Amino acid sequence: MPDYKQVKLIAIYMYISELYEPELQYTCQRFSNNSFPEFTDVELMTVYLFVLTEQEYFKLKQIHRFTKEYLLDWFPELPSYQGFVNRINRMSETFKLLSMVLFTCFVPEDCDRKISLTDSLPIVTCKGKNKKGKVARDVVDKGYCSTKDMYYYGLKLHLLAFRRPGTIPFPEFIGLTAASENDLTAFKELYGDSIYDRVIFGDRIFSDQSYFQSKLIEQNIEMLTPIKLVKGETECIRQREKAYRNLYGASVSKVRQPVESFFNWLNEKTEIQDAQKVRSTNGLAVHVFGKIAAAFIYLIF
Repeated sequence: MPDYKQVKLIAIYMYISELYEPELQYTCQRFSNNSFPEFTDVELMTVYLFVLTEQEYFKLKQIHRFTKEYLLDWFPELPSYQGFVNRINRMSETFKLLSMVLFTCFVPEDCDRKISLTDSLPIVTCKGKNKKGKVARDVVDKGYCSTKDMYYYGLKLHLLAFRRPGTIPFPEFIGLTAASENDLTAFKELYGDSIYDRVIFGDRIFSDQSYFQSKLIEQNIEMLTPIKLVKGETECIRQREKAYRNLYGASVSKVRQPVESFFNWLNEKTEIQDAQKVRSTNGLAVHVFGKIAAAFIYLIF
């Protein structure tokens, strides 16, 4: 393995080690005779994050195989593939906390904390109009993605991110809902009461004037979206307002477009959108939060 990769492997291991004792260990504590496994949780997370980011192997079988073939001198207590999968699937809350730490501690200086962008990304466990998803049915359901004209079973990854002029935004909040959840409803439930003094750019689904008028008064939140057609509006008024609405909508969409670039980057680095090989609820949570953590470990190191 090249020296620069060895340095990166050590850096990731040291970073996870520093977080594990004060924070991460409390999300994966064990109360059994195997409370201190020979292949530690820090080693487990290091292997997952390093191989995913550096080798771009996105499946657990690929990650385990690469570790066994090329990193066994570093991790001689690597368990069997089945043991590796069982262990990693118990780490969903740990990867979730790690993601939150990364968002909090590494906010770029060029983030505009007064302007945010919001959107959602489908996480697909099964796709097709007539297909019935059989995995993680306690958290997923059927939804429709209009941008891809796709029916699917799965989740929605909801993002609220700080705008960064000239580049992709940086996450402030990330949340998950079932695929059928309306983006506006998710916004209200996930972070509608947690943010203040903000201008937010979203798509037409966020065009709820009464809700955001109250938020403007209570929390100084202003939501800017392309203008929706008004029900019952005459054709004369529509034609008269058409040029203004098109220009305004194009301006909002131009500011909001980087959030789509963020999702494209995240999917390119981790294949987070494709969860069709996942076989359990815990596995789905690791698929999402583990890959989010890996993407930002990639940026940091």
